[in-house]
Amino acid sequence: MKNVEIRSLIKQNRLFYYEVAEKIGIAEATFCKWLRKELTADQKQKVLFAINELSGRQYGSCN
Repeated sequence: MKNVEIRSLIKQNRLFYYEVAEKIGIAEATFCKWLRKELTADQKQKVLFAINELSGRQYGSCN
């Protein structure tokens, strides 16, 4: 399986693929296609940034 680290981070942070895709600005289907092959450095950076932002918001205040 490709991108195991990314998939694990999404699962650990209790996120959905559609949330990460939306944060990046792409469709969920496109994100799923990205995950089929090893991500480029640029793609990986965008995905990690999105996961970090979403997980920070998820565990932040309840506003």
